Amino acid sequence: MNQPVNFLSNDELLAVLASSNSAVAIHVSEDAVIQYASNRMIEIWGKDKSVIGKSLEDALPELKGQPFIDLFKKVWNEGITVSGTDAAAELEVGGELQTFYFDFEYRAVKNDTGNTYCILHTATDVTERVLGAERVQNLTEELRASNEELMAANEELNASNEELSESQQSLRKLYDDLAESDLRFRSMVKQAPVGLCIIRANDLYIQDVNDNYLELVGRKRNELENKTIWEAIPEAAQLYAPIMNEVIKSGVPFMAKEHELILVKEGTPEPVFVDFVYEPMLNDGKVTAIMVLAIDVSAKVMARRSIEDVEERIRLAVEAAETGTFDLDMVNGKMLTSDRFNIIFGFDRQVPWEMYAAVIHPDDQAGRNAAHQAAYENGKLFYEARVIHNDGTIHWIRVQGKVYYKNEKPVRILGTLLDITEFRRLQQQKDDFISIASHELKTPITSLKASLQLLERVKNDPSSELLPKLIDQSSRSMHKISALVEDLLNVSRASKTELRLNKTTFNINELLNTCCNHIRAANKHHLVTRGDRQLQVYADEHGIDQVIVNLVNNAVKYAPDSMEIHLTVSKEGDMAKIAVKDNGPGIPADKLPFLFDRYYRAESSGYQNSGLGLGLYICSEIIKRHGGQIGVESELGHGSTFWFTLPL
Repeated sequence: MNQPVNFLSNDELLAVLASSNSAVAIHVSEDAVIQYASNRMIEIWGKDKSVIGKSLEDALPELKGQPFIDLFKKVWNEGITVSGTDAAAELEVGGELQTFYFDFEYRAVKNDTGNTYCILHTATDVTERVLGAERVQNLTEELRASNEELMAANEELNASNEELSESQQSLRKLYDDLAESDLRFRSMVKQAPVGLCIIRANDLYIQDVNDNYLELVGRKRNELENKTIWEAIPEAAQLYAPIMNEVIKSGVPFMAKEHELILVKEGTPEPVFVDFVYEPMLNDGKVTAIMVLAIDVSAKVMARRSIEDVEERIRLAVEAAETGTFDLDMVNGKMLTSDRFNIIFGFDRQVPWEMYAAVIHPDDQAGRNAAHQAAYENGKLFYEARVIHNDGTIHWIRVQGKVYYKNEKPVRILGTLLDITEFRRLQQQKDDFISIASHELKTPITSLKASLQLLERVKNDPSSELLPKLIDQSSRSMHKISALVEDLLNVSRASKTELRLNKTTFNINELLNTCCNHIRAANKHHLVTRGDRQLQVYADEHGIDQVIVNLVNNAVKYAPDSMEIHLTVSKEGDMAKIAVKDNGPGIPADKLPFLFDRYYRAESSGYQNSGLGLGLYICSEIIKRHGGQIGVESELGHGSTFWFTLPL
């Protein structure tokens, strides 16, 4: 006999629905009062059962200013259904305001008369799906940026190859004109010897020397081995012993280009021209040896001097094909000019000679007149000056010419004109880069080269005590080179506006506590964090981490005796202020305005550090992209405080 079916009561039905994994809630009235909410819905809200009977606005006050409360009213009043996918909602969960994403539906439930008597609210948490999609998109953008950088690098390489090809063509033409003299010159350059000598720092004994160095100084091997450098080459001691001693004392390399010296070869004094470097070899920060790199460039110097006149004429011929030209008749005071010449001077037609002279900048008139006067005597005209166009713009020009004489009087000048405005600007940038980058890169490269050469000698002896030291020294050199190259890449991205910001909301105090692990691991400096521990910012977390690490690294570098480095965070108006303070020697006031300039390096008292001067510039660019400010406060003897602000 069939038993009667016992249907569940309303309370039992609600209890079953409450245990479902689906998020369901029932709201009544225009204020969306919560009459029922499943366990999953309450979990999503980050609340408890106390929300039952409250309006949605009272139960979840963080929804104020978000669209959901207004949507409930619209659904109630209009009796419609509203749904959404991947909708962002700010909910306070665990006492912290967080962003979640939902697929949701607000459905008006009506009675027989068509009036809404409740709203059925369903929601599905799709936060992981949305964030996963964002991560995929970010990775795609990073890959695209990498491809763009690779394409840019290829373009630069192609441009370099084109420049190299043009240089080779110019050299080929020069070689054809120089004939036999040019062949001798190439032979001398090809056979130019490169000498290497390793000298022990504490007693100046020669540790190693190669055949090229022996040939350069005109000595036999037994004349240098087991002797000090000045015992072996006494004629050079007076001039170079003080220089070598200073290199050993300071650890700063000494470089000389085309230096003339007298060496005794086979008993006969002989002048030679040498490019050489005294490069200190360091071990635990102490100079243990001096590596002398020497190249005999005597042949190059003498050949260059012999062909200077030919090179001058060839350069003028090449430039005349691409720049403005002029023919000045000094007897009649008339000048014929090319169209390019007129454009460079700011004219659309040929004008009298005096008008060209009149647009020369007043400050450069004296130099121009002096150049013309000197040309009348030596036959060569050359000067650089500024010209003022009709629109007020200033342009740099370079004038070169040759004076022709009749009866020993100047009667004619043929020459060329070049607009070097852009060249001047680029030359300054290039000089800034070369002067810093070449110096900074040369030291680790030279050290790495020396280490590799020594490793080559002991590679078959695994038990050699030198192996770990040389490997460690090579590793430090490579890390230094990598850091310099990374700085150059970062400043290149900043210059091309390629610094991309991936902003998120995060706790700045937590970032201070987790960054700079390399400093904490070294256990030499104690990082002390202070200030507002709850302050949150909306910024690129990786970029801000890079800024903080750079400022802390600078504090360690320039204030090594400051055992405590203080990191503070505070709120100032609508900005967050983060500061890094050390107790080091401080920075002179006259250097403070330039610290964030590209390539600027300020050495603290008693300390000298390497680098390209790019770190603070990159920090400045990152903070500027965030709409913040960066600055420094310092007083000699009282440490330094570097700070920056970020919009909340």
